Amino acid sequence: MYGWIWRHLPGNVWLRAAISLLLALAVVYVLFQYVFPWAEPLLPFNDVTVDGEGAAG
Repeated sequence: MYGWIWRHLPGNVWLRAAISLLLALAVVYVLFQYVFPWAEPLLPFNDVTVDGEGAAG
């Protein structure tokens, strides 16, 4: 897949590297702005079962 993307990018090696970096940054941006906030309520990270009973003190 990465080879296919690399072959279809225009320009020389430096321009392809810059475009690849921009594409990677765009993917990270979309993940943090849209995908992770959408998925957060579906994940069980806030379902803790530890309580104060039985704690020493």
